[in-house]
Amino acid sequence: MKASVVMPVYNERNFIDEIIRRVLGSPIEKELIIVDDYSTDGTRLRLEEIARENPAGSIRVLFHDRNRGKGAALRTGFAAAAGDVVIIQDADLEYDPSEYPKLMAPIIEGRADVVYGSRFAGGETHRVLYFWHSVGNRFLTLLSNMFTDLNLTDMETCYKAFRREIIQSVKLTEDRFGFEPEVTARIAALKCRVYEVGISYSGRTYEEGKKIGWKDGVHTLWCILKHNLFTSVR
Repeated sequence: MKASVVMPVYNERNFIDEIIRRVLGSPIEKELIIVDDYSTDGTRLRLEEIARENPAGSIRVLFHDRNRGKGAALRTGFAAAAGDVVIIQDADLEYDPSEYPKLMAPIIEGRADVVYGSRFAGGETHRVLYFWHSVGNRFLTLLSNMFTDLNLTDMETCYKAFRREIIQSVKLTEDRFGFEPEVTARIAALKCRVYEVGISYSGRTYEEGKKIGWKDGVHTLWCILKHNLFTSVR
């Protein structure tokens, strides 16, 4: 199976070359779809160079004409995906692309429609950071599970893999980090076969460029309620 790796990017000039190298070095057949969400730190210029260097290669670069948020960038990438499986990849170095085979395995074996890569399941290595951040993640996952009746351990994880026809069939509306609870609500409503696999995690600090904060956590809380109680999830 071929994978479409969708990578939203915003102001990641210090990491962009390395993450592209790691994605291209992952041991799967793939295309890399990069969506620049109007970066202002030189990332956009570097991606324009990469696009010129790969006019018909394994990298496709799409550009937003204004900053719209991670969820909006993902929608752009999903619409352009042509692979059998769609994998989400953040542009930082927190998640390891060498683990794509593990993430794809339940789909390849015909057991799953969607796979979440959990930072809290299994015995993989992870950097020790931010106790209250992890507490918040677990609380949001628990609340989401109460509405979706899934028993996920890490709803907020970046690493999610979908059969392409699944992710391209759902209507997504969230522009920022509300994507995570929204897509979880929608795949639960569709009765998708959802699996989790344990993944490693090398989280970065805010000084190193981490972007998500407590306000995003509050918005995620609202999105869990909105997409499970007040809007159609199909």
